Amino acid sequence: MFDEVKFSHEYFMRQAIREAEAAFYKDEVPVGAIVVVNNKIIAKGHNQVEMLNDSTAHAEILALTTAYNAFGSKYLPEATLYVTVEPCLMCCGAMYWGKIGKIVYGTTDDKNGYRKFTSSSPLHPKTEIVTGILAVECAKLMKDFFKNKR
Repeated sequence: MFDEVKFSHEYFMRQAIREAEAAFYKDEVPVGAIVVVNNKIIAKGHNQVEMLNDSTAHAEILALTTAYNAFGSKYLPEATLYVTVEPCLMCCGAMYWGKIGKIVYGTTDDKNGYRKFTSSSPLHPKTEIVTGILAVECAKLMKDFFKNKR
């Protein structure tokens, strides 16, 4: 029973939210991501676009790079990527080429998420997508961040 609760989508999304909070406190857009294989977190990342002065330094890209290095592989079909916000097209492209097995995201992103730009999935055909996990908490971080910017 304990393991079922511990290793739920909510459990892992809370870990991604911790990464998003780290970005928030560094004045980065608060997106966090983790990569999980066999119920073990193998990589973490949060947005570092401002810090690295790199428009590609999204949470998903940084977490995937760490995961590829950890596994010594460019493919992760057994991995699940948890991300607090719907991925953009760039990140979806990276996930497509990495053949990520499952993507779980919290809140939608009507402005920059992949669904804005395509009606079909830009992800690998075998990739499973789960949405809406802790969406309220994930959306609140984004709203609070941008409210402070205005």
